[in-house]
Amino acid sequence: MELHMKQAGPNGRAIIERDLGALSPSYTREYGLVVDRAEGSEVWDVDGRRYIDFMAGIGVVNVGHRHPRVVEAVKEQIDKFWHICLSDFYYPNAVELAEKLQATAPMSDETRVFFSNSGTEAVEAAIKLAMYKTGRTRFVGFLGGFHGRTLGALSFTASKAVQRANYLSGVKVYHVPYPNPYRPIIVQQPGELYGDAVINFLEEQLFRTTIAPHDVAAVMIEPIQGEGGYIVPAPHFMPRLRELCDRYGILLIVDEVQSGVGRTGKWWATEHEEVEPDIVCFAKGIASGLPLGGIIARKEVMDWKPGAHGSTFGGNPIAIAAAVATLTTIEQEGLLNQAAQTGQFIQDALVEMESRHPSIGEVRGRGLMIGAEFVKGRETKERAVELRNHVIHSAFQKGLLLLPCGTNTIRFIPPLNISRGLVEEGLHILETAVTEAEARFL
Repeated sequence: MELHMKQAGPNGRAIIERDLGALSPSYTREYGLVVDRAEGSEVWDVDGRRYIDFMAGIGVVNVGHRHPRVVEAVKEQIDKFWHICLSDFYYPNAVELAEKLQATAPMSDETRVFFSNSGTEAVEAAIKLAMYKTGRTRFVGFLGGFHGRTLGALSFTASKAVQRANYLSGVKVYHVPYPNPYRPIIVQQPGELYGDAVINFLEEQLFRTTIAPHDVAAVMIEPIQGEGGYIVPAPHFMPRLRELCDRYGILLIVDEVQSGVGRTGKWWATEHEEVEPDIVCFAKGIASGLPLGGIIARKEVMDWKPGAHGSTFGGNPIAIAAAVATLTTIEQEGLLNQAAQTGQFIQDALVEMESRHPSIGEVRGRGLMIGAEFVKGRETKERAVELRNHVIHSAFQKGLLLLPCGTNTIRFIPPLNISRGLVEEGLHILETAVTEAEARFL
């Protein structure tokens, strides 16, 4: 925290000092940002410094901070009522949002929706539903995955050891390598695609030696791995995973908490794979920062009886109103298309930057879910962790908000409606920070 105190202005330092005495030390803070206000794709701290936002609250404010349509919807709902337990009663906005989500669902058959408060709770609901539907109690997850920190979700999380240290697993999960073609773990046979290698390992090794497939309730996967490094799965992997699940009666759960709600230029990242899941977990971008999550599931899967699952606060009326306004904004302002176009512009700029900067090992992503992995050398792919961290802190001091992911990757997740001018300004700051970091660490 000493670094954060140095980074902050006098007003910020005073808040950080009070924070250290009052809040849990389990919170991870990337740098000394003490926020005062935010609007659109810009943030100001308590000392009046202005920043370009390339992190969007970790992919949460997809339509930008304080979008007028969302603000108005929240105010209107507050004037009506701000709590009713959706587990026990009905109200119109909840139905409207559920129907909007059904219209976007990446399934061709009928669906149903359950609302929770967060992404972690969405994952917990998916776990319970899979157990309820299949009568099975075992699961398959992926190394590098992040699905939350409550004990059931934590059983799937495998991105950082500190997140699991001192906790017993709540659910039995067998982890296999994520199909990361840039850093393959499984040895490929001659001519074998890496996505096929991972599926073959899952079926021919895990299912043959460790867990019978007919004991597996579901496979849970991020269609683009988030905290693990913004990794796009190897080609053909997702269709083969769908086929394998079908073969053994296993449900396919896609965790779209970070990748969903238009982030990749489509409503759901799994649409890029042309694969239909059984359950979709959503949260983050759905309500522009108000606490809301949930799952969309095939109607034939979500057939549990009243009382089998519920929530006092899940589907809070104010969060629901914000979510309806958020989805409406994405539709009416054409933000799926804008995310795809802006994302391609950023990826092209990063690839061009890569030609001048040997520390950038790979640029990858879809839409506005982009990762740049930093290395000490492209041949060895040795992870440049200190260099990556220096870039983030240097960019912050120059007025650009970035976040890390994985061991040595920076993620680029601005609001879907960020202006081209702010993108270009942010990329200029980024390159200056990379140049400085390379001079120091390479």
